[in-house]
Amino acid sequence: MPTWRELKRFCERDGWELYKQTDHYFYVKRDKNGNVRRTKVSMGSGEIPKYLWKEILKNQLQVSEEYFNSKI
Repeated sequence: MPTWRELKRFCERDGWELYKQTDHYFYVKRDKNGNVRRTKVSMGSGEIPKYLWKEILKNQLQVSEEYFNSKI
């Protein structure tokens, strides 16, 4: 499973916009079709729990694991 730092790095390298920073990093990405995706990244450095990672990948990032790995 990836770490929170790797998720943050993915967002930065994949063109996500940091729109708010509190106790988490909040990112948004708008694609050419007008779709908006959002994700929240913990400031912790630990590993993302498996159940949560699957949810983030499918519903927030909406990319394959292979694509994610190519960006980190």
